[in-house]
Amino acid sequence: MPIVTGFTTTPVKSMALTRPDRIELSAFGCVGDRRFLCARSNGQRLSGISKAALIPIRPAYDADAERLALTFPDGSTVEGDASTVGEPLTVALFDRAIPARVLEGPFTEAIRSHARDDTLSLARVVEPEYAGGKHRASVISLASVADVGRHAGDERLDPRRFRMLIELDGVEPYEEDSWQGRRVRFGDAVVRIGDRMNRCVMTTLDPDTGEQNAPVLDALAEHRKVGTELLLGVYGDVDQPGTIAVGDDVVVLD
Repeated sequence: MPIVTGFTTTPVKSMALTRPDRIELSAFGCVGDRRFLCARSNGQRLSGISKAALIPIRPAYDADAERLALTFPDGSTVEGDASTVGEPLTVALFDRAIPARVLEGPFTEAIRSHARDDTLSLARVVEPEYAGGKHRASVISLASVADVGRHAGDERLDPRRFRMLIELDGVEPYEEDSWQGRRVRFGDAVVRIGDRMNRCVMTTLDPDTGEQNAPVLDALAEHRKVGTELLLGVYGDVDQPGTIAVGDDVVVLD
């Protein structure tokens, strides 16, 4: 029986990941996930290797108290109110544009200093939008990650490189591909599985340091390339909201 083995979430897009034991999956995605993002003053999102500087920043978000804290690699922390916002900003993500508002407080100045980039601002996405893809869930199996690792020369390839919401075990490599168009139950939630995901340079970056240190895209190009796309993992849309916990069964419903 396939089971859920982990989650990767982050309150701030492209920053350090958290590994909760359970998540609440609403119709609009994982509650609290990617609520904030860094963007340039013209609304341009960070892409490619430009995200590397953000990865070592560790965010902590208390949604009930509306408090956000960012801890930087040098050990310094900035903290403040997460609901006080200023000017509106339309941010162009890779698959759509989303509304956001610049977050007031000490965050933007600290991020600019760390990244050495005076064009960055920290913004809060206007709900119910969030700073992930238009499909509110993503799924990958550890067997798929391990197979990519073998092609990349790393038998212990870290699944966090792929920044997928739901990780699972107990299936064959790439078995999740066969679930496209089907409903799958994860704990109390049901997700309708969609297309395979095209991977980017983020997968080559160390999930703790942001260092580019693994030939993941080269490995995918060997055996997972379709046209110009390098495919791994699958998108999903929330069919039934619910709680998912590590250890929950994964059941293909149709």
